[in-house]
Amino acid sequence: MSTSDFRSMKALVAGPLIGLSALVAIPTHAQTSGEAEATVRVTDADRAAVQKAASVRPHAKPLKQSDGSPARLVPMSPVHQRAMAAAARSAEASPSTADVRYPADLSFQGGPTLQSAQLHAIYMLPNGNCPISTCWGNPEAFLRDLSRSDFIHVTDQYVGSTAENRYPVGRRAFTSFTPPFNFTTGAVPFTDADMLAVVHAVASKTGKTGYGHIYHVFLPQGTDECFDSTYSICYSPDNLTTFGFCAYHGYADFPDIGHVLYSVEPFQNVPGCNDPPTTPNGQLIDSTNDVLSHETFETITDPDLDAWFNAAGNLSLGGQEIGDECVFITFVGNSVYGDPGLFTVGEKTYAVQPEYDNARHACAMTP
Repeated sequence: MSTSDFRSMKALVAGPLIGLSALVAIPTHAQTSGEAEATVRVTDADRAAVQKAASVRPHAKPLKQSDGSPARLVPMSPVHQRAMAAAARSAEASPSTADVRYPADLSFQGGPTLQSAQLHAIYMLPNGNCPISTCWGNPEAFLRDLSRSDFIHVTDQYVGSTAENRYPVGRRAFTSFTPPFNFTTGAVPFTDADMLAVVHAVASKTGKTGYGHIYHVFLPQGTDECFDSTYSICYSPDNLTTFGFCAYHGYADFPDIGHVLYSVEPFQNVPGCNDPPTTPNGQLIDSTNDVLSHETFETITDPDLDAWFNAAGNLSLGGQEIGDECVFITFVGNSVYGDPGLFTVGEKTYAVQPEYDNARHACAMTP
């Protein structure tokens, strides 16, 4: 895939969220007692806000190719593109630059990072029924343990903080929708505009926006999702001609509620996205946690796609973020899977990919 394949998301076509019903946000035990439950409905106003958003841009985690090689990482923000072009010119003039000696190191482009943030989960439920444990595992428990782990401190060097538990779990939300949304049935998939309308509905009700909050949207099995209404680059394991990514994170500037950070995690236990069957918690749970970890680390260190990423003029690494550089693969028979590492919090062991550590010039599970 080339960069030109990805359209700018500034001019989104926000089609109707067919079948979406009431959305209920439920506080978790990590919240204060003053935060009441909220009931939210996606409305025409939410869809209009998406169309009026001043800036919307995603950064994708591509699927693993059948030959075992990761796909070229696109799209890139204008900051990514300019930094890569400048690095390429510098490398031509001076071949012994630091980018050549340490081609995987991330460089800082001046944008914001997240020293702390609440992490909010939004679950999309087909016909209102998809138990979290059955459909995804326990993403919030994983995020809670991730925030308490040594692993999260790989981000210290990028955000300028060593504080503990600085990424706590915030609100939980549910959305009921009427399936199908996939190519197999002939129905059109969801688009990023649909996801943003859901995020806007939740964030509008909770009032939790800006750089102190990240919304993670989880899609159930059998639900496809594309970047835009051309339906050309999608999460679509049922249609390999359009299947181009496993998940992504991004941001939007809404005219009414301001800056919102979000990620979209489709169902991960599919070929091209999942981890091997040998991980400690099983493929469903570990594949979900793996991609959730990837998008969380990247949102923390590069929320607006203009902070920490590899700015080398290098086609294999340029534009990659803290997680992209450390997506490894393994084979079981003829099947390709992710190749995660392990970290432990208390008595719980998790299998997720490592993240890039500039101080070590390597991928790491501990700072």
